[in-house]
Amino acid sequence: MEFPLLNFPPCPIRTKSVHQKMLIFDLVRKKYVALTPEEWVRQHLIHYLSAEKNCPLTLMSVETPLRYAQMHKRSDVVVYGRNGQPLLLAECKAPEVPVNQKVFEQIAVYHQTIQSPFLLVTNGLLHYCMSITAMRGAVFLTDVPDYGDMIKRCDGAKST
Repeated sequence: MEFPLLNFPPCPIRTKSVHQKMLIFDLVRKKYVALTPEEWVRQHLIHYLSAEKNCPLTLMSVETPLRYAQMHKRSDVVVYGRNGQPLLLAECKAPEVPVNQKVFEQIAVYHQTIQSPFLLVTNGLLHYCMSITAMRGAVFLTDVPDYGDMIKRCDGAKST
């Protein structure tokens, strides 16, 4: 199974084959998991957030269970502040899945529960990051903020 190059900086992705099944190492869960196209994107995003945006792996969660309107869902990646509050909620799609209105509606539903000030949607090829505020709603950003900038933004919002 071939996976496409993604629009992330190169990173040391670890894969292996077990009983003719491909696995990929998850840095957050610290174990090998099934290598699917969506997992390919998720693991590249985790490497990117950790290496390029200084998000501590210990403050990330993967496939976090959540409930919304009696439905059981799972968020792809959540980055937390040192105080345990969510900073960034990310939704990953396989590269062949278009990032469209349906995907934005999905992350909006998850945001109802997670309530993070930043949202990120990616299929590995296209990335959309938004800042969410009560006064301005969703504002698209040109880049994913660094972890320190996310924390400053949240601390600044509390003091105003």
